[in-house]
Amino acid sequence: MDIHSQLTRLGLFDARVPRYTSYPTAPHFSDAVGPAQFEQWVEAIPAGAQISVYLHVPFCRRLCWFCACRTQGTQSDAPVRAYAKTLLAEIALLRARLPAGVQLSRLHWGGGTPTLLPLDLMRQLTEALLETAPLARGAEFSIEIDPNEIDAARMDVLADCGLTRASIGVQDFDPQIQTVIGRSQSYEMTRRAVDLIRERGITSLNADILYGLPHQTPDRMSQSVQKLLSLEPDRVALYGYAHVPWMARRQVMIPQEHLPSAQDRLTLFDTAAALFHADGYHAIGIDHFALAEDALMHAQNAGQLRRNFQGYTDDQSQVLIGLGASAISRFPHGYAQNAPATGAHITAIEQQRFSTTKGHIFTPADHIHGRIIEALMCDFAVDLDELQARFNADPIRLRRIFEQCQARFGDYVVLSNRRLILPPKARPLTRIIAQHFDCYDMAQAGHSLAI
Repeated sequence: MDIHSQLTRLGLFDARVPRYTSYPTAPHFSDAVGPAQFEQWVEAIPAGAQISVYLHVPFCRRLCWFCACRTQGTQSDAPVRAYAKTLLAEIALLRARLPAGVQLSRLHWGGGTPTLLPLDLMRQLTEALLETAPLARGAEFSIEIDPNEIDAARMDVLADCGLTRASIGVQDFDPQIQTVIGRSQSYEMTRRAVDLIRERGITSLNADILYGLPHQTPDRMSQSVQKLLSLEPDRVALYGYAHVPWMARRQVMIPQEHLPSAQDRLTLFDTAAALFHADGYHAIGIDHFALAEDALMHAQNAGQLRRNFQGYTDDQSQVLIGLGASAISRFPHGYAQNAPATGAHITAIEQQRFSTTKGHIFTPADHIHGRIIEALMCDFAVDLDELQARFNADPIRLRRIFEQCQARFGDYVVLSNRRLILPPKARPLTRIIAQHFDCYDMAQAGHSLAI
């Protein structure tokens, strides 16, 4: 049986499974967590601890049809200014409850398009955040940049505020594909954005590119990847396009009949991955590639690679606080998500309360199964002794579920020296194998294709 036949038998080309940037995944959050619980968790942060903060800006000048993020279009700065005023008030609420001496190990701005913020708002928000919790030594301040919404003045402000890493969305450079997905962004425009970033001494650069878009072929994929490589990013995220029009209505604009098949998606991924490897990039987890000196590479080598809502990270903080509409926070106790709708979020903050509307309180089983899934996603291996030491897990039960996994996936899973290991040929199945350890009902949510 050839490799494609084996992967077909194991469900790679049919399964829809989570990306596992959290466990449990967001569809399983409930109203068991609200503003009071969020406040308690913030106040329980140890004094002097290092935490991460994510700031969400849910606005774009135009809405890309492929995108499933919670964003809204605006041609005016008025709603952006009103929202930024709310963010400043939310930061003040956080400052009043945050224990003394807390510092930031990571500060990330995402969206939407955070670089559409006017210059004065960029400064005000940064100053307010750093007054609340200053950047720790060696901290990382990153932002998602749309080349359509960046200029020298904005880059000057960001650099002056301490930006250390920029992330650029490329998606695909092919003009026909850009037209079909509603994303106009030439190579020249992207090159200009990269030059603006590097001219200001910001040397760390991420780039995102998608496979599985309509009209993509291996040849077109190769051309886009080669153009991306000419920009010399430090790391690349090679994400599979998630066609979920039942969740993101704008995706009805995507011509489904021109989407590549699941088998073709695997070919597109392999085509891009081969080019990254040939150019000196190393695979990180299931969908990232990084140069040898990149922090993600160091984290992977040290066994410190982690998963969060932005994907793979080297951040070791136990707390991630999400600010803004729909943002999700993670604490040792569980997850807390802000009101998804911008209006509801603004109303809550105006009433001097956090907008937390749902979340999840971790159970002992969540800690164990969440760590198993994270270890598979990051290291392609799970250590039974680590689980026993960290969580006092029952070794007999763990061994049994490991053996059940091996029985299901055969030689795509190896049990050796009290470790469960995914050999290289099993890497495309990682999310499916991780799902084997997911205790929650998959029928409650529609997820993206496993490849």
